[in-house]
Amino acid sequence: MLHMVLKHQIKTTHFLLSRALSTLLNPISFLVSTIKNHEDHDSKSFDLPLVVQLQHNSHILNKLISSCASSRSLHLGIQLHSFVLKLGFSSNVYINTALVDMYGKCSAMYDAQKVFDEMPLRNVITWNSLMSGYLHARCMDVLIRLYVGMYTLGISPSHYTFSTVLVGCSELKAVGLGEQLHCLCIKFGFLSNVVVGTALLEMYWKCSNVDNSRRVFDDLPNKNVVTWTSMITGYTQNQQTKNAMRMVRKMMGLGRKADPITYNTLLISFCDPKDMIHCEQIHCCVIKEGLESDMYLAVTLVTVYSQCGSSIEDFYKICSTVPIKNNISCNAIIAGFANLGNGDEALNLFMEMRQAGINIDFFTIASILKVIGVMSRLEEGTQIYALIIKSAHDSSMNIENGLISMYARCGKLNEAKRIFSSMVDYDTISWNSLLSGYAQHGYAKEAVETFDQMTTNKVKVKPDLTSFLIVISACSHVGWLDKGLECFELMKNISSLEPLKAEHYACVVDLYARAGYLNEAEEFINGMPIEGGPEVYRALLSGCRLHENKEIGVRLARKFVGHFPDDPAAYVLLSYILATDGYRDDSGGVHNLMCGKGIRKKPGCSWI
Repeated sequence: MLHMVLKHQIKTTHFLLSRALSTLLNPISFLVSTIKNHEDHDSKSFDLPLVVQLQHNSHILNKLISSCASSRSLHLGIQLHSFVLKLGFSSNVYINTALVDMYGKCSAMYDAQKVFDEMPLRNVITWNSLMSGYLHARCMDVLIRLYVGMYTLGISPSHYTFSTVLVGCSELKAVGLGEQLHCLCIKFGFLSNVVVGTALLEMYWKCSNVDNSRRVFDDLPNKNVVTWTSMITGYTQNQQTKNAMRMVRKMMGLGRKADPITYNTLLISFCDPKDMIHCEQIHCCVIKEGLESDMYLAVTLVTVYSQCGSSIEDFYKICSTVPIKNNISCNAIIAGFANLGNGDEALNLFMEMRQAGINIDFFTIASILKVIGVMSRLEEGTQIYALIIKSAHDSSMNIENGLISMYARCGKLNEAKRIFSSMVDYDTISWNSLLSGYAQHGYAKEAVETFDQMTTNKVKVKPDLTSFLIVISACSHVGWLDKGLECFELMKNISSLEPLKAEHYACVVDLYARAGYLNEAEEFINGMPIEGGPEVYRALLSGCRLHENKEIGVRLARKFVGHFPDDPAAYVLLSYILATDGYRDDSGGVHNLMCGKGIRKKPGCSWI
């Protein structure tokens, strides 16, 4: 196919651009700028001139082909390839290497490989160019095989070879090969190269080996801001926020100036209320560096403050600092209000977006569907559904999942099931949204039937930990102890699932406790393979209150307070148990003890 195209293009390359030689001081710059500024849709009508006076200068051809590569001008690159064949440069290693690079950067890997295979001579740059093309095309397996072939032929790699192949190892999580490359980097003396060093430490933390990544970082003789940012990212990606903060402080202590990417990388790792102090510290650094007008940082701050549970007053202040109100910033603010439970503000901003003519996209709709579901605003949900159909977003699986969740939360389970049944493709979220709707509204039978469908061989999507949690919870609320335990045993025996979390064990404790099997629930807690969280103790204490079992309640409350002394649930539930059993003085004593320690119960609220 390529040869047919080239044969045709040879006919179009015989026009002379005489003014390039007669009127310009630098014809090379003219031709290069012509290619760089040439848009793809115009390229079909553009005939690249053949400059006879320069036809034997390979440097010019190299420059032109490289320009096509950087501007992703595939059609013009093909014309230049025909020029190469016409002038007899097909055996020139430098020009052919430039062609391999051009085809690779234009995502034409079949043509890049064909040029590479037909080359009589290749050098390390040729191999690097082809490997870079496969990296760009996300063909990591081919990239690794290519490197092995190169090494087998005895071709000495360059620093660019290592940096490229290490990225492939990172994507494939091939830590074994990465360690071998580490040894070769030391052997060839490439660890002093900052690009190779950064790629190496990134390979380790992407393979979840942060300790080795840190050792590489400490041994690097040369580090730049990208190296520091990569190490910080490694800590954040592996949930080591404190170490990431220490790294930022060390970086600043050495006089290194962080850039917006560094701050952005660190901020997006904050997603818990306990991270608020770190968020505020980084925010201060952003202001101090004069970066608060950076659009991406401003939007990230909006997102992070909402995820960390800031006060609504602080969130308003953060929103006021966003320099531009566009689709991206409005989406972040809407999602922020949704996270903070202020659905009315989210809906108001959505209406302002519509009135201002700001485009809505998938993220806007997904956020507003979540808000409507939480608020159970069915009328607004129906209007959004109409807008989804009008804007042709109804074929998106993620939007359909949002609609299922919204209708299920609003109690319209038939509508949720209708949308689910009309979907062409499903994922785990699709099934879990419907499962959650049934469980939330007490339809345990329908929840179990839907779950059983997921476990059959006819369905490609298999249940995840969330699926099991939902169905066990549904069984718990209707007293189906045997079915709930059956699901728990099934979950434990599926090797492909992640390790069980405390919330799954808490759900089983709740299953026993609601059914009145309090001794079995206590034995289950004592036999758990992991440390139980507060939710585990709360589940059994609630059962003790329900079934008025003071003995187990007092015994468990002591353990609860010993493990989690600041959790008000232990004191409140024990106080209720004692009061129900007639021990009002003891109940009051527990309440006074709680107040004396300064522990406060978060007040409840109701929409009724």
